[in-house]
Amino acid sequence: MDGSSPGTFGDTANFPAGNMPGGPAGYPTAPGAAPELGDHARTTVTIATYPDYASAQRTVDDLSDNRFPVERTAIVGTNLRLVEDVTGRLTTGRAALAGAGTGAWFGLFIGLLIGIFAVVNWLGIIVTALVIGAVWGAVFGAVAHAMTGGRRDFSSRSLLQASQYGVTVDAEFAEQAHQAVRRMNPTAGSGRQ
Repeated sequence: MDGSSPGTFGDTANFPAGNMPGGPAGYPTAPGAAPELGDHARTTVTIATYPDYASAQRTVDDLSDNRFPVERTAIVGTNLRLVEDVTGRLTTGRAALAGAGTGAWFGLFIGLLIGIFAVVNWLGIIVTALVIGAVWGAVFGAVAHAMTGGRRDFSSRSLLQASQYGVTVDAEFAEQAHQAVRRMNPTAGSGRQ
């Protein structure tokens, strides 16, 4: 293949990104480039900003309830930070217990699958699979924690947070969105950017 015939991997002129074919999510864009919509680039306007995601989500929901074309909106979080909340001390026993719980669920699932096709003692099959899953889960949980060598003796939960959430709309719908937000909440001007 020399790449000169249409449809081959060497022919990049037919792809909007210039060098990559589109995938399930569309065509890739260069960092900082606006996604393409037809022949023009999509320009957006921020109509309101909020300190929490729930308020931004409520605004988009209210726009939807008022028949605004919400497919032209986006919620954009800015100043992202990763917060890891420590939930407790993690010992080998706790790791084994957590593993047993996970293994028990998996064993129950396998037991139900096998039990569906069993003609006798299907309850015994489910209970056996649940116990075997719990035991193996506990063993794997304890071994995995022991292999860390004490470098991570705590459990935690990670959360991505933004300091501000903006509701943006396509520029051609900005005035309509501003009016809708003012109608829904006359005091929303304080949250507007």
